[in-house]
Amino acid sequence: MVEFAGFAMPLHYGSIKAEHLAVRQGVGVFDVSHMGEFWVVGDEALPFLEYATTNRAGRLKQGRAQYTMLPNVEGGVVDDAYLYLPDPGRYLMVVNAANVAKDYRHLTALLPGYDAQVYDASEETALLAVQGPKTVELLSGLTDADLERPKKNAVFRAEVAGRPAILARTGYTGEDGFEVFLTPEDAPGVFQALVEAGATPAGLGARDTLRLEMGYPLYGHELTDATNPLCTPYAWVIKPKEPPFLGQERMQAAPCRERLVGLWMESGIPREGYPVEKDGRPVGRVTSGGISPVLGRGIALAWVEAGLAEEGTGLEVVIRGRRHPARVHALPFIRR
Repeated sequence: MVEFAGFAMPLHYGSIKAEHLAVRQGVGVFDVSHMGEFWVVGDEALPFLEYATTNRAGRLKQGRAQYTMLPNVEGGVVDDAYLYLPDPGRYLMVVNAANVAKDYRHLTALLPGYDAQVYDASEETALLAVQGPKTVELLSGLTDADLERPKKNAVFRAEVAGRPAILARTGYTGEDGFEVFLTPEDAPGVFQALVEAGATPAGLGARDTLRLEMGYPLYGHELTDATNPLCTPYAWVIKPKEPPFLGQERMQAAPCRERLVGLWMESGIPREGYPVEKDGRPVGRVTSGGISPVLGRGIALAWVEAGLAEEGTGLEVVIRGRRHPARVHALPFIRR
């Protein structure tokens, strides 16, 4: 168990590698109840969200979800988030655990002028993530819902192990799966039912290695208040609008002196903060790194000088005083 964002969290139940491979090959279940949940409601909830987020909330139909970001006035990133529309006119936003209070202050400060409300439901919402290629098979035995039909990013209400829930075909692993929103009272029983049905409990360690293989960002590492997301592989989530979203002009005007890239290590295991060099010259830094259980080698995400961001560019990562060869690699590191 480790402290994370004010919660006591399981780093691993057994082996991080075994939990990682269980998700890649079968089914894993994560207790991610530390994540924050906001409901955004009101007659002007949609125009408010169009201003407060970078993706086009107006394109969401009922029963759909989208990845998005919360920009700040300087064109940086307050947080990245997932936005769901499970019910007509009621938007559910899931934010990072460490940013719940910060995001709530930010969003409520933008509310004046909009007939909309933001309600923090984090303390009354539990969240389980069931992930892996055999998720549909396992979860179908615990619900009457047809899990074959919903596509990726679908969200709908159903019962799981006899408990009411919101199911979303989303996740943070790159595998098929469903995130299950429940009351805190119902979550332990549903978690136990999933484990008894064959899901492997997985902790924060596997969650991090899984998202790293897919090149997914972690706020505070790849994304920060000072990050221009247009200089990252996640620029696709930035949709210029009219009227513009908060900070849109500043974001579009800022040059990309650095770019976020994937690094494929020829040797060594990179870690956050390690320097990146080119022919002995400092050119960047690792934001997340580790060994890939699937590939059996070190991989990393790193900010490097924009002129060195082309795929295949040779670089070095300094690990305990020694330079280890690496090359820029397209994301994700593995294809599912």
